Amino acid sequence: MPPIEMITELPRLAPRALDGNKGDYGRVLVVSGSRGMSGAAILCGSAALRAGAGLVTVAVPEEILPIVAGANPCYLTSPLHQDGDGKLSESAEARILELAKANTVAAVGPGLGRNAAMTGLIAAIIRSIKIPFVLDADGLNALVNHTDHLRGHTTPSILTPHPGEFARLLGRDAPYVQAHRQELAAQFAENFSVIVVLKGQGTIVTDGRRVYENLTGNPGMATGGTGDVLTGVIAALVGQGLEPFAAAQLGVYLHGLAGDLAQDELGPVSLIASDLLSFLPKAFCQYCGVEQTSG
Repeated sequence: MPPIEMITELPRLAPRALDGNKGDYGRVLVVSGSRGMSGAAILCGSAALRAGAGLVTVAVPEEILPIVAGANPCYLTSPLHQDGDGKLSESAEARILELAKANTVAAVGPGLGRNAAMTGLIAAIIRSIKIPFVLDADGLNALVNHTDHLRGHTTPSILTPHPGEFARLLGRDAPYVQAHRQELAAQFAENFSVIVVLKGQGTIVTDGRRVYENLTGNPGMATGGTGDVLTGVIAALVGQGLEPFAAAQLGVYLHGLAGDLAQDELGPVSLIASDLLSFLPKAFCQYCGVEQTSG
C-alpha cells in the first residue's frame, strides 16, 4: 500500500449563488425500503433534502410507495417491481438504471432487506450505473461472499458499513475489525478502488491513500436509522459538487455534529434518528459559520 496521508482539515462547501436553482444542487436518487422498512427510505430521502440536494427521488417497492410518499411532500417517489415478500425483484434493475440517467448521484441499500435475488440486483447496479453512488446497509449485505462485484464499478463509489457489515464483507468478526479499523478500511478501499466510511466511534473515511478520523458524534446515535440519514447526507454532498472523499468526510462530520446538537438538547437516551433531520440545519449553520470566520 502507498503511504497514508492523514486528513484533518474539513472541505469547503461552496456558497450558493443568489440566482441558483434546484438544478444546481444535485439530483439524488434513493433506492431503498421494503415491506416493514419504509422508514429507511423516508429517513434517507429526507436527509438528502436536509443536506441541500436540489431534487430527491425515492424509488421503493411499489407496495410501500404510499407510505413513503405520504411521509414527506418535498421529495419525488417512484415505484419499483417487487417480489412476493415486499422486497425489490431483479426486474427492478431496468427502472433503477433508467431513473439514474436523470440523476446526479444514487444512494442504494437502506432497508432493502435480504434475499437471493438482491446480490444479482446490486451487482447489476454496480456494473451498469453511470453516476456516483453511496452503498449502505443491505446493499452491502448483498455483497457478502461476492465482493468481487465491486470491481465492476466505473463510477465513484462510497461504501458506508458499520463494523458488523464490514466484518461480514471481510469474512472476519466485528471485534477483529474494531481492533484494526484504519488498516482494514484503507486496505479494502485500495483493493477495490472505493471510498470506505467505517462507522462507529471515530468514524474512518478512506480511499486507501487518505484517511480522515471523525471526532463528532456520541453514543446517543447508536439507534436504528442513523446510518440511513448519513447515507442521504453524503449523497446530497456529492450531488452539490464535492468530490466523493470530501463529501464522505464532510458528511460524517455534519451527521455527527447534528447528533451532538441533538444530544445537548434531548440527552443521549431519547435521541432517535429522525432527530438528526431536525438538527442538521443547525449543524450546517454552525459549519458555515466556522467557514466564514476562517475564510
